[in-house]
Amino acid sequence: MNNTNSSDSNGSRNYFVNFNQDITSLAVGCKKGYRLFSLSNVDTLEEIYSNGTEDSCLVERLFSSSLVAVVSLAAPRKLKVCHFKKGTEICNYSYSNTILAVKLNRARLVVCLEEALYIHNIRDMKVLHTIRDTPPNPSGLCALTINNTDNCYLAYPGSSTIGEVQIFDANNLHAKTMIPAHDSPLAALAFSPNGSRMATASEKGTVIRVFSVTDGSKLYEFRRGVKRCVAISCLAFSMCGQYLSCSSNTETVHVFKLEEPKDSPRRSVDEGSWMGYLTNYLPTQVTDVFNQGRAFATAHLPIYGVRNVISIVTIQNQLRLLIATEDGVLYVYNVDSAEGGDLTLYKKHRIDEFEAGAASEVDGARSEPKNIEAGGSANLGSYAGIVKGNPADQMSGTGQYTINHFLQDQIIVVSFSIC
Repeated sequence: MNNTNSSDSNGSRNYFVNFNQDITSLAVGCKKGYRLFSLSNVDTLEEIYSNGTEDSCLVERLFSSSLVAVVSLAAPRKLKVCHFKKGTEICNYSYSNTILAVKLNRARLVVCLEEALYIHNIRDMKVLHTIRDTPPNPSGLCALTINNTDNCYLAYPGSSTIGEVQIFDANNLHAKTMIPAHDSPLAALAFSPNGSRMATASEKGTVIRVFSVTDGSKLYEFRRGVKRCVAISCLAFSMCGQYLSCSSNTETVHVFKLEEPKDSPRRSVDEGSWMGYLTNYLPTQVTDVFNQGRAFATAHLPIYGVRNVISIVTIQNQLRLLIATEDGVLYVYNVDSAEGGDLTLYKKHRIDEFEAGAASEVDGARSEPKNIEAGGSANLGSYAGIVKGNPADQMSGTGQYTINHFLQDQIIVVSFSIC
């Protein structure tokens, strides 16, 4: 999933916010630590875990497991992999430059630096492959499929001047394809849940495109707007793969519906109609505007200019649009899957209360946070079981490998420096 964070140099309260891979939880990080929230119920936001001792600028949770990858403001070149339920650090890696992004699935952990990408085997944290000398990528833009079997792909910018997308096979460790997506540099990337499609947006921010990962063909093209260029904050597919949401530095969040792709946008217009007659004489760039898809639904935030992450997911049998902002707010909108249109705000949660004993506010109500004490359970599962996705109550130390078992053949300690 996409994430957002920003510096706190001006003294304002800015936060790192990020959804996990299957949109079952939300991570929030700042100078006071990090928190994890469950998204199983949008009426009362339940706090799963709170760590108020460490400044955190990147927090990535592996699905609904107890495994989290954390980067701190104090040590931005060091990645720590932790078991948050036990309150223990499993291992840490130090890199030659600042860590800009971390992506996880059940097979791979990817660390993105400005000009390099490190691909780890998540089961033992061994570095499997390094993509060096990538085009400058100061925002750490990259995407990793949540699927780790058939379509385990990594996407990153192939150029700093035009919108090329490099697709890398993270299972077999070789380049797969290059997609020439836009004329302008890339601003956002997102894989569909099954990894078969890639959504892209450029720095211009007016057109959203969806491509086939298999052959690089363009499947959809949506127009976010015509009047102005914007900075795209986030692209996100729904877990069902039928919707694509897009947020920017404006107050409007767009939701596009992915209908069956047509063979050719130009043939989709009836040649005998007035529009068909007109498009035969207009330049291709102009006729493409007529054929671009429009938003199925839109949500209007009460603020603008604040970076955010978005997701569209079914929770409690209702399709929801979730928008988490870097100023510490989670907005929940209900989506009418039949009609779309303008969405009405359903809930607004504060997620920025790191003060001791603070609880999340839900439209004036307060829900008590649920804290998990470090080492509170003796049967929380091994590292191997966590990565595989086994429930904690089905795992024990007996018959399971720990991270030390995985690493003992390669190293003596679990602290590394990578140059």
